[in-house]
Amino acid sequence: MDKPTHLVEFESMLLGRHAHLYGPRARAAGGQLDRSAYVLLTRIRMHGPMSIGQLSEAFGLDASTLNRQTAAMLRAGVVERIPDPDGGIARKFRITEEGESRLEADRASNIEGLERVMEEWSPEDVSRFAAYLERFNRDIERLEGRPWPRP
Repeated sequence: MDKPTHLVEFESMLLGRHAHLYGPRARAAGGQLDRSAYVLLTRIRMHGPMSIGQLSEAFGLDASTLNRQTAAMLRAGVVERIPDPDGGIARKFRITEEGESRLEADRASNIEGLERVMEEWSPEDVSRFAAYLERFNRDIERLEGRPWPRP
């Protein structure tokens, strides 16, 4: 642990391990979305309806992986297939009311958990932490060539 990047690696490993402390309630307690659905729904919410090709490009995943994930999301009723609003051939996935509701519930639960974790932090510390996380994510996106839309 002689370099700062070694500490960043270690702390990010722990962050992944601790996600359950600030993440949504257990699936059995109320229908929590799985991680892939949460991320895909967030992207569709921000971008609007997306085809498998667009999702593949946005996430760098192959179509077969996305077909499995979107099929599960269709079965769960959180997305629906619609004709391309722009007149293209490919059908697109649009978030449903159920999807919006479940995404918002999970997001609210995530935020509540983060607020519990950071309850003793100053607002300035929370803002600085958010700014560093955004910078870190933007640099990853720059290297991957896949920027994420932000509000």
